[in-house]
Amino acid sequence: MTSKTKIPGEGGIILFDGVCHLCERSVQFVIRHDPYARFMFAPLQSDYAHGLIEEQGFGSEELPGDDLNSFVLIANGKSSLRSDAWLSICAQLDGWPSLLRVFRIVPRFIRDAVYDFIGRHRYQWFGKKSGCMIPAPDIQQRFRQ
Repeated sequence: MTSKTKIPGEGGIILFDGVCHLCERSVQFVIRHDPYARFMFAPLQSDYAHGLIEEQGFGSEELPGDDLNSFVLIANGKSSLRSDAWLSICAQLDGWPSLLRVFRIVPRFIRDAVYDFIGRHRYQWFGKKSGCMIPAPDIQQRFRQ
């Protein structure tokens, strides 16, 4: 699949819930362990992300428009959701996070059940912001709106 929207970054682009504190912390985690800036980022609420989601052809059962419970990784013309996205991201990070890829041995339905449970409760446990995160100037070029 050839993307009409240029996806920068050799690792791909990570789409995340821009108002979720847990998601913001997750993005910060990736940035800390990605010294070569392999990944780019866009909040799921952005026009940029909406365009990518439409291009990738996600069905409403995979990524409902109102449901922002998923991290999405788009890389090399392929899309990954939920735990598959996280494990693909971790596999490309430097240091100990790359070891998390071992969790691929756990069946996806179990990984995604845990992922979905956390996703349903993330605002309650970690909070919700009134607007999307504003990246610091030194990492701003890695974000798309």
